[in-house]
Amino acid sequence: MGIAFDKALGIHPEALKLRAERTRILASNLANESTPGYQARDIDFSAALEQATSGEGDMEMALDTAAKYRMPNHASLDGNTVELGVEQAEFAQNTSDFQTSLTFLNMKFRGLAKAISGQ
Repeated sequence: MGIAFDKALGIHPEALKLRAERTRILASNLANESTPGYQARDIDFSAALEQATSGEGDMEMALDTAAKYRMPNHASLDGNTVELGVEQAEFAQNTSDFQTSLTFLNMKFRGLAKAISGQ
């Protein structure tokens, strides 16, 4: 009997893919902080993860439907919606959540390795 890794690892592989994509989006926001007219984007992580794990579509489809433009707290004169403090906080939180998912995957792999070795 083989190991079904998709069942054994749960939602964490999909969560890592979404976190990596969110990191890319947030980094793009930070890089374009001074670009006139740039519209900050983010994803609704919960909605994207739910769609990615429900089997209703693939990861790209989940990202497309969960991608949103961020509404600024304070409007800028040049039309740029990036707010440095907000983006930095979201980036830091996403990094922490990414590390948490990696930790859960590491624990799952350790448990599987113990089960395989008969411990």
